[in-house]
Amino acid sequence: MTGFGRGVAEHQGVRATVDIRTVNHRFLDLKLRGAQLPPAVEEALSQKIRAAIERGSVAVSVHITRAESAPASSWIDSAAAAAAHTELTAIAKQLGIAGPDLALVLQQPGVLIGPDRETDDAALAAATAKALDAALAQLDQMRKAEGASLVVELAKRMTELSTLRTRVAELAASLPAQLVKRLQERLAKLLADTTLEPARLAQEVVLLADRADVTEELVRLASHLDQAGALITGATAAGRRLDFLVQEIGRELNTIGSKSALTEITSAVVDAKAVLEKVREQIQNVE
Repeated sequence: MTGFGRGVAEHQGVRATVDIRTVNHRFLDLKLRGAQLPPAVEEALSQKIRAAIERGSVAVSVHITRAESAPASSWIDSAAAAAAHTELTAIAKQLGIAGPDLALVLQQPGVLIGPDRETDDAALAAATAKALDAALAQLDQMRKAEGASLVVELAKRMTELSTLRTRVAELAASLPAQLVKRLQERLAKLLADTTLEPARLAQEVVLLADRADVTEELVRLASHLDQAGALITGATAAGRRLDFLVQEIGRELNTIGSKSALTEITSAVVDAKAVLEKVREQIQNVE
């Protein structure tokens, strides 16, 4: 299901902006882009997103800035710098090369001291979590609006399929009588003045009707349609279950079509398959 959400939050001088974009996808495909986050913060964001979104292609962009009032990002340990310079100078003298410059001294371990990593990570985690909550809330509103439209559309298609299923059931009920009429007409042409015993005719009709019987398929089809209708109007994520039910509905329609002994049933099955294809396309938008 498509949607967009943006959230902005600040905590202890760390400002986080989170953008979420979702488009249709059969499974959950999550991509985090933007700022390099500590593994623990990135994992926390991923878990929260996976808990809120069950499927779709989800692109999350995170942008981090630090306020000017925040503590200095780093400082120099003068004693460590002096010791590093002395050691590097001695090595340079031994090698007969120029002494170290300031950039080389600053690169030595312990010379340039960064901020308290735990404190910075905690502020970063809090800011990104708040921003993500706001982005997910905005995304949810957009997806709910789209979902309301999809409910109307899919409910309409389910009604069409149910109507066609009823039509097939009515035609199937009239099948034995039509088979009798069809056999009598064919035999009349083949046998001319010869008559066929009623018992023999009835036996042939029973055999043909049994081969074309679709009672079980119609019962399963009705069950699948009822389940799909309940999922469409339900409040929980139903995309994957609807995927499965659409496959099962298609299987039942194929079986009914292959058993069909009447052109009217075949025609109704073709119409139902056309409607089902529209449902198949739409449920790709359903989470």
